[in-house]
Amino acid sequence: MGKRKSRAKPPPKKRTDRLDTVFSCPFCNHGTSVECRLDMKNLIGEAVCGICQERFSTSITALTEAIDIYSEWIDECERVNTVEDEVA
Repeated sequence: MGKRKSRAKPPPKKRTDRLDTVFSCPFCNHGTSVECRLDMKNLIGEAVCGICQERFSTSITALTEAIDIYSEWIDECERVNTVEDEVA
């Protein structure tokens, strides 16, 4: 008579890290004041500062996350600043 085989425990589930949805404003430099909203129905992403009321909107895809909208906003701010520096 042999022992019964014990059932192996399943491996632990991998935890996926959540990306941030709240960021610091590039205009008023207030931390955690910019909130990004994704409107999947109309495919529009919007970043809004709760302190200085600055806004940025862009078109999104099904794979777009809040960090993508914020990054586009920062890139656009840098692009505008470099154009103004070249003109002056």
